[in-house]
Formats: sequence, C-alpha cells, structure tokens
Amino acid sequence: MAEKIEHRMLGSDGLAVSAIGLGCMPLSGVYGAADDPASEDLIRHAVDLGVDHLDSSDMYGWGHNEELIGRAIKGRRDRVVLATKFGQTRREGGPNGVNGRPDYVMQACEASLRRLGVDVIDLYYQHRVDPSVPIEETVGAMARLVAQGKVRHLGLSEAAPATIRRAHAVHPIAAVQTEYSLLYRIEAEETRETTRALGIGFVAYSPLGRGFLTGTIRGQSDVDGRRAAHPRFQPENFARNRELVARVEAIAAEKGCSPAQLTLAWLLAQGPDVVAIPGTRRGDRLDENLGALRVLLNPSDVARISAAIPRDAVSGTRYPAGGMQAVYL
Repeated sequence: MAEKIEHRMLGSDGLAVSAIGLGCMPLSGVYGAADDPASEDLIRHAVDLGVDHLDSSDMYGWGHNEELIGRAIKGRRDRVVLATKFGQTRREGGPNGVNGRPDYVMQACEASLRRLGVDVIDLYYQHRVDPSVPIEETVGAMARLVAQGKVRHLGLSEAAPATIRRAHAVHPIAAVQTEYSLLYRIEAEETRETTRALGIGFVAYSPLGRGFLTGTIRGQSDVDGRRAAHPRFQPENFARNRELVARVEAIAAEKGCSPAQLTLAWLLAQGPDVVAIPGTRRGDRLDENLGALRVLLNPSDVARISAAIPRDAVSGTRYPAGGMQAVYL
C-alpha cells in the first residue's frame, strides 16, 4: 500500500505529482552499469512507496530507458505520472544533435509510446530547444499530440525565459525542467521568475548536483561513468566544490539528516511550484531521498543553507563546453 506523500501541482490543468519523483536516467548505464531486473524492481519499489512521478527520455540509453519503464509499470500504469522527452538525436562519434521539426515530434512520440507500451504520455517534454526551428512550430506539433489524445501535458527542458513565454502562448506549458541545486541555481532561479508568473511548474533535475551533494563523492576515485566528463568533477574544480559540499554536511549533521535529505528539503522549500527528480539505481538511496520530506526547515534554516553555498560559488560549468551550447536556449 503506497503511503501518502506530498504532492504538488505542475501547471494549472490539474497535473499533480509527488514532490520527489524518480529520475530514471541512471537506470540506463549513465553513471556506471545498471541491472535491468534490479532497475525494474526499483521502479516498482518507488511506486509502492507513493512516488508517482517517473521521468525518462528517448535518449536515455537510446530507447532502453523507456522500454525498461514500460516493463516495470505493467499493472501499475494508473499509479504513475509518466514523463518522457524527445529532441536529442544520436550522432555517432560526436555530440548529440537536436531536432525540433514538427514531423520529427510526431515520429518521436509514436516511438516512445511503443517503447513504453502505453496509449498516452502524461507529460511530454522537448528535451533540448532546436535553435533552427521556431519554438512555435515545435510546440504546435506537440499541441497536436494533445489534441490526438497521445499526450496529456506539455513541458520544456533547458528553455530560456523568452522561449518559455513564446511556447506558452501557443499551448499551455505544464512544466519546465532545468538543473537546479544548491550548486547550480542562477539559471534556474531566473527561469522560475518566468514560470511562476505564467503558472508553470518547475521540475529540478540533478537536484543533488549529480551526486556531489550526497556527500558520498569524496575523491576523484568516486567519480564514475559520465560524471567524469563534467567540469564540476575535474581536478581543477573538485577540491573547491568538495569544500562547498562539506558545509552542507556540517549543517546536515546538526539537523540529524543526511546531506542529500538536507539538499532536497532546501530545494522543496524554495516554493510550492518546485518538485525534484533525483536519480538513483539503489532502493536505499531512494528511501533516503524520500526522507527529505520529513526534514523541517524554517526560514532561517533555508537562508543559512543558501548562504553556505552562495549562488556563484561553484567551480566549473554545468556541462562540458559542447553541452553548454545546447542549454538555456
């Protein structure tokens, strides 16, 4: 029996999700090897605990992630809010491409529906903005998916405020997804000024700083998988960022919770429009993350945590140089 955990609204059309969801990207080998049966069990465990917000993309394992989720939610479809994304394309030997053309939107959605084994996607995001296609054209195609009953709500990922406003004028946007944590919050907070004004929900991905804010990454030997390519983990940045994380660890010890729980509680305290989708491959980490819902922070706690890691204190950009060219567009 799923416990009742806090839910929050995304947008103004009745889409409610658990305040802490499950980012499913790590289940496709991004941060080291994952085991499919164990991953399916993890998803079922999350749903049984009351987590109903599952976040995927067609580029996570290039279809593998959606197929995995499809198997895991059989018999549980009515208990989950299924979110997935389109728009990144595979280019062998180089950085991902991006495609926001209307015909590709329709094609990508059909493929995701097949892999997920469902008739409708609850929340469908454009994963990366395509600068070569007017956002109005891309969202217009996404709106047709809603009219056809294949998608219920629309979202954008890593879209800048001006793009969000243009998209929302074509069809209501329920959620905008951007990296948001104590380490990286300048762009997210700028984005939230627009999403709040428009009544759009904000989904924080990488809310634990790609694992840095859990306190479990203490040296270079702990950096695995795709993390190794991220500037925050490079030797020239690591020591400075580890020092910042130590400040969070100290406050967490005072509050009697883990650094991950403190970080997530701080994030949810930013406003009722914010939900988080931390990713994990492990059931005990999932349980730990949900424990953040029981961490009570008063306004002075929130201010103190914010001051511990100033907005511009982190060393290194969110993505390598190529990736930074594709975000906040």
